[in-house]
Amino acid sequence: MKTETTEKRLFQYALTFKKGILIGIICLMIATGMELAGPLIAKKIIDDHIVGIEGVWHQIAEKKDEKTIYYQDKYYKRSDRESANDHIIGKATLIQIDKNYYFVNREVPLTGKRSVNGDQVTIQTPEGPIKASGQKLSLTDLAQFIKPEKRPIMLLLVLYVLLLVVAGLFQFFQTYMLQKSSNQIVKKMRNDVFSHIQRLPIQYFVKRPAGTIVARVTNDTEAIRDLYERVLSIVITSFIYMFGVYIAMFFLDAKLAALCLLAIPLIYIWMRLYKIYGSKFNQVIRSTNSKINGNINESIQGMPIIQAFSREKQTKKEFEILNTRHFTYQRKLLKLNALTSHNLVTFFRNMTFVVFIWHFGSFSLEPGSVVSIGLLYAFVDYLTRLFGPINNIVNQLPLLEQARVAGGRVFQLMDEEIEDVNHIRIPRYQGNISFENVSFAYDDEYVLHDISFNIKSGETAAFVGHTGSGKSSLMNLLFRFYDPQKGKIFIDNHNIKEWSRQQVRSHMGIVLQDPFLFSGTVLSNVTMNDERISREQAIAALKAVGADRFIEKLPKGYDAEVTEGGMTFSLGERQLISFARALAFDPAILVLDEATANIDTESETLIQEALKVLKKGRTTLVIAHRLSTIRDADTIFVLEHGKIKESGNHHELLEQKGIYSEMYRMQQQGARMSLT
Repeated sequence: MKTETTEKRLFQYALTFKKGILIGIICLMIATGMELAGPLIAKKIIDDHIVGIEGVWHQIAEKKDEKTIYYQDKYYKRSDRESANDHIIGKATLIQIDKNYYFVNREVPLTGKRSVNGDQVTIQTPEGPIKASGQKLSLTDLAQFIKPEKRPIMLLLVLYVLLLVVAGLFQFFQTYMLQKSSNQIVKKMRNDVFSHIQRLPIQYFVKRPAGTIVARVTNDTEAIRDLYERVLSIVITSFIYMFGVYIAMFFLDAKLAALCLLAIPLIYIWMRLYKIYGSKFNQVIRSTNSKINGNINESIQGMPIIQAFSREKQTKKEFEILNTRHFTYQRKLLKLNALTSHNLVTFFRNMTFVVFIWHFGSFSLEPGSVVSIGLLYAFVDYLTRLFGPINNIVNQLPLLEQARVAGGRVFQLMDEEIEDVNHIRIPRYQGNISFENVSFAYDDEYVLHDISFNIKSGETAAFVGHTGSGKSSLMNLLFRFYDPQKGKIFIDNHNIKEWSRQQVRSHMGIVLQDPFLFSGTVLSNVTMNDERISREQAIAALKAVGADRFIEKLPKGYDAEVTEGGMTFSLGERQLISFARALAFDPAILVLDEATANIDTESETLIQEALKVLKKGRTTLVIAHRLSTIRDADTIFVLEHGKIKESGNHHELLEQKGIYSEMYRMQQQGARMSLT
């Protein structure tokens, strides 16, 4: 799948819950704007209210407001705060030299190099030195000049605190909305993937280990969840924050802000380079991870066999090969990540500060230039803030690439061709079955050749033959797990291809050689949580097959807990529960696939009694190895190499002295030998 397609589809999933994302982004923009007001407020406090006391002060006749200060029996007000009603009677200058402030009783320039000798202040200007008498201010005197600034400083600080509180509230809502939307997106994706899996043809599962499919639904979607939950929110937050920082920087100094824009193409180039190599490494890592899951799943399920045949070392070696491959590519990805994050961003940040120092350093050398302390503070603050989100974006590259690769794997699964689903119920058919010249191949090699037979409603038909003769393939075709390449299959003279697969199976039941029970209760395994089957019907089915004999002895009876696979029950008990399941659904056609093959002699009588109840009033197809269990079948079909070689009832086939007769004779001899 193409990268663009994956990214586009991930974006389309995000659009599903765009309302929440948009609300989150709007809250984020408001919060960012309020938070970024901090350096501007700090600049105003520094330039206007702290350093701002330095400058020209007008002597006025009388005090008219709080902006007027009293010094040496005279009233003074800053020149930038005078009003039309103020009567100016003189001018003075407050000037800072080193760490001290000096009061000069006349107006002098504020630009140029300053020095002091005793009470003589000298200012170097392009026109020449200017000298004036200045009085050094004590802390008490300086406090008089600062006093009018206390109230506006407090007001600005209170304003900033209020902005931070409101920004915090919007930050909470943006985090909540983006995280909520992210979880909703992944929830929908997992539901879509699982729903898609249930509609995949059976051959898809035959060709792939269960663990690799599970990894797509769990591990890969978890990586995508990180994309929406962490990467999406962090990247959006970072970009909006960067945008706000750049606006503020352009407001302060457009030339330097334009130079700082060079960081964006550098980051873009790095993201493209990372994508090339990161994608390659992540593809191997995620595919290997799926194989590891498949290997673990297979090993756990086959642990009795592994231990019985002393295959622990070989199994461990196979796992170590996969694990080493996973480790090798994780290490390569780690090296790639080591080039990013702190190292890359620190380099960009240091280079930017070099440009910053060069810009303001050269600017300050120009005659008549003035660079305020507040401006320098604000710009340094914004530069520091700028590289925070850049660092966040670069740090998300590994997760972004993992999510992109995981998304490709998930969408690859979702692009697998699925079967049409149609659950519209059809009337219960009678169960007449007809195969007409059916041939079937799983791949290229045919396993069934020109099969034709008829089974009437209510009859019991058995299929026997050596392993690989095609018995189970016939049942797979009847259930429409597969469709034949040649020929037709009819139920009640209706071609089953004209029904959906769900409709074909709606009146069929199956009991397997190794019955499978799901986690839950005994009753839930009978009803399969189908609302159409009541508790009373399920209990009646269990009693009908004789399962009540052991179930009612359980502590919770019919509500007893069943573990995965039902391993707390014996094989015979599991088989009886599966018989009850088939009986509760009342199928018109019942398939017994080696249902009694593994049953011990003690349980066989009970099972045979249950089978008589189960087969009553329905068409029954039996796949059997024990020929003694099918002697009462109406018709027995003998298969060999995918062809029907013999057919008839038990006595007819014995009289033919063919394949069936030989198989029966050998089984009888084996039974007599086991008794002796």
